[in-house]
Amino acid sequence: MKDTTAVLARSITWAGSKQTYYTARLLVDKDLVNDFYRAYAYFRWVDDIVDADPSRDAPGSNDIPSLSDDDRIAFVRRQKELINRLYRSERPDDLVPEEEIIADLISHDRGENSGLQSFIRNMFAIIEFDAYRRGRLISQQELTWYTDYLGKSVTDGLLYFIGNGHPYLTTNNRYLAAEAAHIAHLLRDMLPDTADGFVNIPREYLEAHDISPEDVNSPAFRGWVQYRVEQARDNFREGKRYLDELDVLRCKIVGYWYCTRFEGVLDTVERDGYTLRAEYNERRNLSTWLKIAWLGVSVTLRHIAHQRFRDS
Repeated sequence: MKDTTAVLARSITWAGSKQTYYTARLLVDKDLVNDFYRAYAYFRWVDDIVDADPSRDAPGSNDIPSLSDDDRIAFVRRQKELINRLYRSERPDDLVPEEEIIADLISHDRGENSGLQSFIRNMFAIIEFDAYRRGRLISQQELTWYTDYLGKSVTDGLLYFIGNGHPYLTTNNRYLAAEAAHIAHLLRDMLPDTADGFVNIPREYLEAHDISPEDVNSPAFRGWVQYRVEQARDNFREGKRYLDELDVLRCKIVGYWYCTRFEGVLDTVERDGYTLRAEYNERRNLSTWLKIAWLGVSVTLRHIAHQRFRDS
């Protein structure tokens, strides 16, 4: 029997990120690949709807509708209630195809309070926050919360889909690599996000230095960008200490690839003197893909050496 949600999820993932698609095929637990695609596809769909600017056509090839503010909030409330009902084993009859994806995903959840549930609930909390914050300034406390939740969601999801059931370490640096990636992500998307009404620099800093979110060339703005780059670098350093201790090689490789993807953004920001660009094209460079390929080899070799040393 054809698994319609798996087919749809694979097509959305393929259209959204070829790197994510192939990473799942190669490194996610074989019996969880389709659920990984479901997780990516559902949140890609929800995020695209929340981010779509009603003043212009939505980007992408999936015909994502642009909603008014009221309709966007209504959409988010529907999805939140749907997730809650699905975790109570209540499956509504009026689901659209993308909602069937999350219904099937949750029905496959392996255990109470799993890494999958952490991924789903924390990722949705972030998207819900985005739906309400559009057009207003963000506070420092909210920005910290934003990054903390993203780090927990991504990491717990990764540890669920790769080496499921393995007793991964719970340490203070468990989420730092993903938090660092999110800081770099927000810097990368700062200019287009600001144009779309999502401001990623805290209100307190703007007010203290009498600048606006558009003053990216000002010394004060560049000073804040430098601080965020240094913060991300520190978190990457500590986060990789956690990755180095992982016993599951596939998870370690994906973790390092994830870090490298965003460390390249930080390198460019530093070279530009902390003046942000409207677009970063590092992933399209051949040198980036060669670096990622070599990184997989080097991480594997270090992992083998580490295991042999520990077992000797």
